[in-house]
Amino acid sequence: MSKPMDGRETVLSCDSLGMVYAEGKMRTPVFDGLHLDVHKGETVAILGASGAGKSTLLHLLGGLDTPTSGEVLVAGKKMSALSDTARGALRNKALGFVYQFHHLLPEFTAIENVMLPVLLNGTGVTEAESRARGLLESVGLGHRLGHKPGELSGGERQRAAVARALVNQPACVLGDEPTGNLDEKTAATVFDLMLELNREQHTSLVLVTHDRRLARRLDRVLELHEGKLRELAPEEV
Repeated sequence: MSKPMDGRETVLSCDSLGMVYAEGKMRTPVFDGLHLDVHKGETVAILGASGAGKSTLLHLLGGLDTPTSGEVLVAGKKMSALSDTARGALRNKALGFVYQFHHLLPEFTAIENVMLPVLLNGTGVTEAESRARGLLESVGLGHRLGHKPGELSGGERQRAAVARALVNQPACVLGDEPTGNLDEKTAATVFDLMLELNREQHTSLVLVTHDRRLARRLDRVLELHEGKLRELAPEEV
């Protein structure tokens, strides 16, 4: 991982990032020339109107999509220089993902869902189960280990998704409206949990959200508007 002049470790960055969607002869630019550095343990909110490209940006940062131009670096490694297999392995090890919908596998129990990223890293079953159990207990689901997603409440499913995102102790967690599908009280609980785990594990957070009240609680707030990424002053949030 690279260290900038101020000494802070950069865990995720993009440089001159651009994305253009092409359909036939029509080209639709989403953004161009974006730059972002996310430092170890830092929390960053990304705001923007619907259709501004927030989810697209998050997918590019997570190596889920390929940019039209520019570069994404995860843990100091250029995603474009990696094979599909190596890119997937780096994603699984260095990044965690939490979406608006939990995306838990319905046929697996809570603990099996959380174990899966660890097993994909080649870790043995015993170690994977121990880590998954510990995280599920830390998010208040120690009594729900054997329950499948359909047997959990919305808040419980999202807490399990947070545990799954953190089980490999990633450098950074990317969240796309992670509380957007929950009622206000449950959303606040899940958000508090994410911040608590951020402090405990020193894992960076980059969260796309429409909720400015939640965004104000993060270290930095950026706005994606008309293809440009701008850091907002506290009074603008």
